[in-house]
Amino acid sequence: MAESSFRTAYRLGIMCLILLSVALLGACAKPQKFEFKRAWPAAPEKPRFHYERSLYGTADVMGELTAQEKWMQVATGQGRVSQAFSKPYHVAVYKGRIYLTDTVAKRVHVMDAPNKRSFSLGDKEDRGKLLKPIGIDVDGNGMVYVADVSAQRVIMYNQEGNFVRAFGEGKDTPLVKPSGVAVNKEGTRVFVVDTGGVTSKPEEHRVRVFDVATGKHLFDIGRRGSSEGEFNLPLQATMGPEGNLYVLDSGNFRVQIFDQEGNFIRKFGKVGRNFGDLARPKAIAVDPLGLIYVVDTAFSNFQIFTPEGQLMLFIGDRGVSGMPGKYQLPSGVDVDEDGRIYLADQFFRKIDIFRPDYIPEGTGYFATGEKGQPTEVWEIPTAEEIEQRKEEVLQK
Repeated sequence: MAESSFRTAYRLGIMCLILLSVALLGACAKPQKFEFKRAWPAAPEKPRFHYERSLYGTADVMGELTAQEKWMQVATGQGRVSQAFSKPYHVAVYKGRIYLTDTVAKRVHVMDAPNKRSFSLGDKEDRGKLLKPIGIDVDGNGMVYVADVSAQRVIMYNQEGNFVRAFGEGKDTPLVKPSGVAVNKEGTRVFVVDTGGVTSKPEEHRVRVFDVATGKHLFDIGRRGSSEGEFNLPLQATMGPEGNLYVLDSGNFRVQIFDQEGNFIRKFGKVGRNFGDLARPKAIAVDPLGLIYVVDTAFSNFQIFTPEGQLMLFIGDRGVSGMPGKYQLPSGVDVDEDGRIYLADQFFRKIDIFRPDYIPEGTGYFATGEKGQPTEVWEIPTAEEIEQRKEEVLQK
């Protein structure tokens, strides 16, 4: 009797130990809760930009499944078709429609957020077929321009992705290595960044300018060198709200600004590892306020400069998690009509979207299909204010 009671107590003790071990293991196995930044700059500073969301495939802009889609999923076992990004490179946005070049998929992913649909361009067996799309831009009429570095041309498409014409195919005005493209808002002139190469001719580091209506070559801007108006491996270009051309002169670690006739206006930037310097600049964009955004792959971030070239702040840093604001190979950036920022990262195959503080959440082209109404557009700080803030930070 006593022996039986002992065995029962022994077994109960063993069971308690097992249950306790399982409970402890379960507690240890709970996933870590990662905290990440959702606003820049960080507190106690007033936030200027907020993280909104990330896109990893074309279906990410389509929202919840409709009743018909749910029924089809149950009836056929097939879910919504989505094209994941293979190797995103550059991004352009027009009234909530996001265009992403993909060098591996050999197409441009088009995500029409307001209408919750997606399609692609450049993957048809016609004159508009792409080989290695890199640079991209959209004019004020919604026409799309894609720089194909392998085909050595720039292709123009309409809003539905149909081929319109190509630039740079003529024997007299060939493109050597077209990597970037910018078009004025009116859609009358297209500026093609011809990067050249380490051993290429000096005249092949340039921006070639074409007439959109005829495809005729008008003139070139620059040649290889380090003087004002010269380039060394230029990569990308964009148009500012005032109509000027901003060229990312990557080999000279600077940004140069020109008018549409190719006249030099100003420049900023230098090589270095400090805030405001450039180490491996990859892409450029300008927002409606005139702020300049430069992606730097070496820093794994994008830096935001005033129109005069003074650093305001930067967003992002290197990380292995792929979480918001964490990058390995950021390669493309654009800012839409409302001021939202779209950052493409090749390594994590995503687009991170950031909203400026003056645009209320849930408003603007990306969210509603209509232009957002700013609550209060903040003023761009002067160079003196920026330098004063730097001193305050260093003193802390």
